[in-house]
Amino acid sequence: MDITGKIVVVTGGASGIGQALCRRFAAEGAKSVIAADVDEEGARAVAREIRGVAARCDVRDEQDVIDLIERTENEIGPIDLFCSNAGIIAIGGVEVPNDEWQKIWEINVMAHVYVGRALIPRMIERGGGALMITASAAGLLSQIGSAPYSVTKHAAVGLAENIAITYGGQGIQTFALCPQAVRSNMTQQHEGGGVAAVDGLMEPEELADVVIQGLREETFLILPHPEVKTYMQRKAADYDRWIRGMQRLQSRFLEGSPLKQR
Repeated sequence: MDITGKIVVVTGGASGIGQALCRRFAAEGAKSVIAADVDEEGARAVAREIRGVAARCDVRDEQDVIDLIERTENEIGPIDLFCSNAGIIAIGGVEVPNDEWQKIWEINVMAHVYVGRALIPRMIERGGGALMITASAAGLLSQIGSAPYSVTKHAAVGLAENIAITYGGQGIQTFALCPQAVRSNMTQQHEGGGVAAVDGLMEPEELADVVIQGLREETFLILPHPEVKTYMQRKAADYDRWIRGMQRLQSRFLEGSPLKQR
């Protein structure tokens, strides 16, 4: 997929990965880049910088997602690529309160469902389009220290797989973006990027480079950190051994932390 001349929407576009994607899509010659975020001022700042369009969108609200798609298609044109990128993390395990589980489920999973529900039929009707879901390496492996993040990112990967299988024959290209730690507001909550940064903390601009390559090659699974593929292979080859290794990694990173003591 070549971004040149395309209309692209990016949720979570005000900062971090989303901001870097907006900048890179504009640099690649996109016809229009729509930076959508619940942080409207942040989205406007990005839009001004790239001469794009800003939109306020709370991805927890299905009607907000529908309105974003309808406004874009009515005022700018048919969406070629929708990057369902907004995401959050909740620290802890099964003890995390229900309201936090609900919030992360809505943002990390249901937001993608809302996009697919509203946009896929439109894309099929006009002959095709593309959807990229920002999941995480946590959706392929796990996230030490955050059960809600691990669970919801696994669900996001599963949803992306199902969309690719179900609609691939009808012109829908699907991409699952699964990085490890990327410098963002989320990783800044943890010293050094946390356990996900075991292979280094990637800059958002580096990730955007990999995304462009993945889109061009039309690769379903976009892995900015190539080590993740090796970890996936080890996990599939010997699940029990992989879990023991993850337990050792957990001990290494969480010794003495509040999570360890829970």
